[in-house]
Amino acid sequence: FWSSEAALRVLGRRWTLRIIWELRDGPLTSRALRTACDDASPTVMQARLSELREAALVELPAGDGYCLTPLGRELLESFQHVNRFAERWSKQTTS
Repeated sequence: FWSSEAALRVLGRRWTLRIIWELRDGPLTSRALRTACDDASPTVMQARLSELREAALVELPAGDGYCLTPLGRELLESFQHVNRFAERWSKQTTS
């Protein structure tokens, strides 16, 4: 059971949302994720991946690299609302 506060605590950490976003198209190795995340430090990347696994948002199946769990994919779907807002906001601020 997640409270809003617990979710914000996990999701608000540096690189967490970016990791989830980068996993949107399928599994990635730790190295590929670090590259996609502008070469985040290995220590920070491993800490975030561990936290995301503990939160049941990311999993590490044998040989495939890290991927989103069904719960992680559900969270990713909620990003679409933010993405649509960002597009509208960008158009308003550049007009």
